[in-house]
Amino acid sequence: MKRDQSAVQVASIGFTGKPARKFFDLLKGAHVRTVLDIRLNNTSQLAGFAKRQDLPYFLENLCNTAYVEVPELAPEPDLLKRYQAKKLSWENLRDEYFELIARRRVESNLDIALFESGCLLCSEHLPHHCHRALALEYLNSHWNNRLAITHLT
Repeated sequence: MKRDQSAVQVASIGFTGKPARKFFDLLKGAHVRTVLDIRLNNTSQLAGFAKRQDLPYFLENLCNTAYVEVPELAPEPDLLKRYQAKKLSWENLRDEYFELIARRRVESNLDIALFESGCLLCSEHLPHHCHRALALEYLNSHWNNRLAITHLT
């Protein structure tokens, strides 16, 4: 099968449930050029090796990978709290998150080139119920399905 030459290769990854070795090996194996941090809270001690103050060092020295924060794709605290408290279904979270990033005009304000060989970072182990998958879905729908998405698990 021939790959679309205009496709932008992008990945997503969550750090929870992964030892550092697996996390960094997944990034290296996928040839990630830039990790795009879309977490709401990236300074928590619970983030371990993925804390904002440490991660750029590890990425550069272990993977030759850059680190960029992309707060435009982070959810608002109330949105996550309501979902975690089961006051919002996944479908309602999706709808409200899409409304939020539409108001932020992310499809116009973010350059698709930033995503080439990029990897969206969040905390959730799997992408199925994580806003990183929603962010990529939203952007792909606005960028004519130009994102070729791989979820690193």
